Amino acid sequence: MSSNIHLLVVDDDQDIRELLQEYLQHNGYRVSVAEDGKGMWRVLDKEHIDLVVLDIMLPGDDGLTLCRQLRASSALPVIMLTALGDETDRIVGLELGADDYLAKPFNPRELLARVRGVLRRAGGDVGEMQTLRFADWTIDRNAHHLVSPQGVVVNLSSGEYRLLDAFLSHPNRVLSRDQLMEILQGRDWGPFDRSIDVQVSRLRRRLKGDGKGPDMIKTVRGEGYMFTAKVSRVKL
Repeated sequence: MSSNIHLLVVDDDQDIRELLQEYLQHNGYRVSVAEDGKGMWRVLDKEHIDLVVLDIMLPGDDGLTLCRQLRASSALPVIMLTALGDETDRIVGLELGADDYLAKPFNPRELLARVRGVLRRAGGDVGEMQTLRFADWTIDRNAHHLVSPQGVVVNLSSGEYRLLDAFLSHPNRVLSRDQLMEILQGRDWGPFDRSIDVQVSRLRRRLKGDGKGPDMIKTVRGEGYMFTAKVSRVKL
């Protein structure tokens, strides 16, 4: 694992910060730590960070607020740490654009696996670099830029980008929740796991824009989702 990859762990528990810093450094990452939102912004102002591990329960601005603020200006990958069994926080975190979540208490090895998975998927492994057009939208799969019909660049989280890319790669084909979960998070989903539905709902809102645009993601009851817009390649 490249030592150039720089992680930021934001948690107000000193023991957890020290444990994760030591463990992740041992596995080849550069690691900075912060105990709250102010510390997080200080690190981000001074350092290039590749992924943030962000606890929800923080003094001052909580993790959900910080995730919302990050998403307003950045597609920086975020893994949320949530209280065990607190499904509401996990769902809200995903709606705000978090890429994955992990419930406390957790094994550091599981966090390491999640970090590797999110970084791998955020790396843009989308095959041939190309520009695609659908329903007057344009996406540059090289730069990860999505441009609206009005010519406005729309910021997508890495999770939203991967989900849209999966739909664009398989237009007019039903993708099951199993397939989408594997694409987005690299793991199986349980019968009560709503994370895929949350991500789809969030992407739908992005593509609806002012609410007047067509709904391009069709729910196929009992099967999954289908992207219905015509997709074409743009020759440059």
